[in-house]
Amino acid sequence: MLNVAIIIGSTRPGRHGEAVARWAFDIARKRDDATYELVDIATYNLPHLDEAVPPSLGQYSKPHTHAWAKKIASFDAFVFVTPEYNHSTSGALKNAIDFLYKEWNNKVAGFVSYGSAGGTRAVEHLRLVMAELQVATVRAQVALSLFADFENFTTFKPLPHHEASVNAMLDQVVSWGGALKIVR
Repeated sequence: MLNVAIIIGSTRPGRHGEAVARWAFDIARKRDDATYELVDIATYNLPHLDEAVPPSLGQYSKPHTHAWAKKIASFDAFVFVTPEYNHSTSGALKNAIDFLYKEWNNKVAGFVSYGSAGGTRAVEHLRLVMAELQVATVRAQVALSLFADFENFTTFKPLPHHEASVNAMLDQVVSWGGALKIVR
């Protein structure tokens, strides 16, 4: 069985990411095709990238990097829950991704995004980053609007049709995750 991380991609105070990730996680837990775990990058307290050696060499020197690497290595697939800040993902998520290399390789990622334009531009940037890390990305994604899926732009209340979008994305993540497990 695949082990899938649902990664909360924001550390901002008052963030919407945790509510969105918990909602996606609750949908995922109803499935029996993989195990799902919430991973909050905020709990790792990663500073701005502070490793002297490029991550592709795998020579991590800091305890926080070793802890992060161990966690990410334990997964077969990822669902990134990302806000859209200034037409891209959060700096905190990009930083967390940049700490590692081989732990991401030959795995798959899906996306749940949110923002004024559904977070779609953040996902497009993440797709480029994932390609460099040898992570396949699935086409199906969940795009949540601050206008339609958040009451008064603050309280997360997703429209009902998004549950089907989450399941369609997870179907692809699990399918590709199984295929890439063979590659690893």
